[in-house]
Amino acid sequence: MSKIDELVFIHQVASPCHLAILAESIGLKTRVIKKPSDLVLAKECNRFFLVAQKGTALDSKGIPLVAARLVSQYPIALYQVERDTLDPKAAMLLGIKGLLYADQGMDLLLTGLRKMVANELWYDRVLLSEMFNHLVKRLDNGGESLQDTVVMLQMLTDRERTIIQLVSSGARNKEIAHQLCISEHTVKAHISSIFRKTQSRNRVELLRWAQTYQSQFELCS
Repeated sequence: MSKIDELVFIHQVASPCHLAILAESIGLKTRVIKKPSDLVLAKECNRFFLVAQKGTALDSKGIPLVAARLVSQYPIALYQVERDTLDPKAAMLLGIKGLLYADQGMDLLLTGLRKMVANELWYDRVLLSEMFNHLVKRLDNGGESLQDTVVMLQMLTDRERTIIQLVSSGARNKEIAHQLCISEHTVKAHISSIFRKTQSRNRVELLRWAQTYQSQFELCS
């Protein structure tokens, strides 16, 4: 990763963003955004986004929807995370760089911030070991087993499975939004998360993925 030019904090609560103040104290350039709609991004600048879990819309795994929308384009970390309200494994699989918890001290927050800006993951060691061992096991087995496939499918939320079925039927974002009584913006966030979890780059690849794992998908739905 290239050197980070700016840390962008999406902080949708009235209280001051203390993490941004902490980042500035170690010489990092910061910007605090109160509303995701206020984002105006210049492509020539390398940014690292930190999204507060507190005060924002979340998916069923406790991950901010705005983070799911941005993670395919920028490095993302979460802060002000409340323990037991978020699935760390789901965050890691989505591509989130790390988690900074609301109950952590300043020294630990600063260490985590430095590590993530240096392109390191910041998760609990037990979880990192578990994910690494799982990857090694898959490589040793020479591919993905049926059990691995089921685990991957179970990472999808009920809403995401429904959206996959609608996409497979040919429904557009507007039609999906109308049928599920949600905004098109929310549909796009869900689809971005689905692409990440299924390793699909577009709707055509998602359709192929759904067809490949149709029997397992129906089992987990």
